[in-house]
Amino acid sequence: MLDIARDLSRWIEEGREFAVATVVAVGGSAPRGPGAALAVDGAGTAVGSVSGGCVEGAVYDLCVQALRDGETVVERFGYSDEDAFAVGLTCGGVVEVMVTPVRAHAPLRAVLGPALSAAARGGPAALARVVRGPAELLGRALRVHPDGSYEGGLGGPAELDRTAAAEARALLEAGRTGTVGLSEDGSRCPGGVTLLVECSVPPPRMIVFGAIDFAAALVRAGKFLGYHVTVCDARPVFTTRARFPEADDVVVDWPHRYLRRTATDARTVLCVLTHDAKFDVPLLTEALRMPVAYVGAMGSRRTHADRERRLREAGSTDRELSRLRSPIGLDLGARTPEETALSIAAEIVAVRRGGTGAPLTGSGTPIHRQGQEQSTTAA
Repeated sequence: MLDIARDLSRWIEEGREFAVATVVAVGGSAPRGPGAALAVDGAGTAVGSVSGGCVEGAVYDLCVQALRDGETVVERFGYSDEDAFAVGLTCGGVVEVMVTPVRAHAPLRAVLGPALSAAARGGPAALARVVRGPAELLGRALRVHPDGSYEGGLGGPAELDRTAAAEARALLEAGRTGTVGLSEDGSRCPGGVTLLVECSVPPPRMIVFGAIDFAAALVRAGKFLGYHVTVCDARPVFTTRARFPEADDVVVDWPHRYLRRTATDARTVLCVLTHDAKFDVPLLTEALRMPVAYVGAMGSRRTHADRERRLREAGSTDRELSRLRSPIGLDLGARTPEETALSIAAEIVAVRRGGTGAPLTGSGTPIHRQGQEQSTTAA
């Protein structure tokens, strides 16, 4: 639901009633993961998607029905080859959807409103909802803050709310959406209650070092992928807002010095496009020791070999060097800045999602991977 927070926050501010369908579980080659949502308001306006088109019509009808009767329902859609006209996923996967009405004066609205507003502003937000369990608990929600405090209630004992809030806080800190199994009394033994915890965190950072034409194309690709993009270079004549209008930040500083003082985390990607040893070596020496998601460096194979030699002389270990993606990007035969940016972006996605970078044709590998980034279950 938080993936369409901007629209839903506006609907709540405008006083609209709506029903929202949220993917709560997937199996096989399902097109979208838990948390994906489609909402329909009282006028029939729809936003979002739960399947990329396969079952949208049926889910739309479920939302209309939920608005009419006020009941939360869970529906499962899978592939059916017995009836050519059956509603199902043509990709062969399975998706389970919870449809919840959000009426004008419902208690749920008071919980959803602040969570949606926070997510729409790009701030941290966690929403825990009961997706399996006793009928009277289904759809109940908690909004959980980064400090672990919470609002709302799941309808069970107070211990259930406290445990749910603790689990949601842990997922929020990791920036992940996932499911959590708890017992009805709030103990951490999976049993009577399953929660979907949706988390929204500020966008991950992409820092592009090197104010060159390839960097301008990579900025556009990074923004398209949802990153907060910074361009950094020590040369003020090239590092200007006019050359990088789509970047969130344009910084004139020595790259290694800026990297030391700026905030990074496990989702940050670092793209080094300078291919100049006086910038690259001190920068990469720092970068390869940081717990970031991706470190890539541009350059020919000869440049890479020389860079690796210099990094070893500067103290980089084999383990650190094994993290370096160089030459940067996937082999797409790219030549132009835009094609090169696509090559780099593709490698970043592959690293993030666990992809191989190989053609899907004839590969036999799963198209949609259900990795830890999307789901987790408490023990």
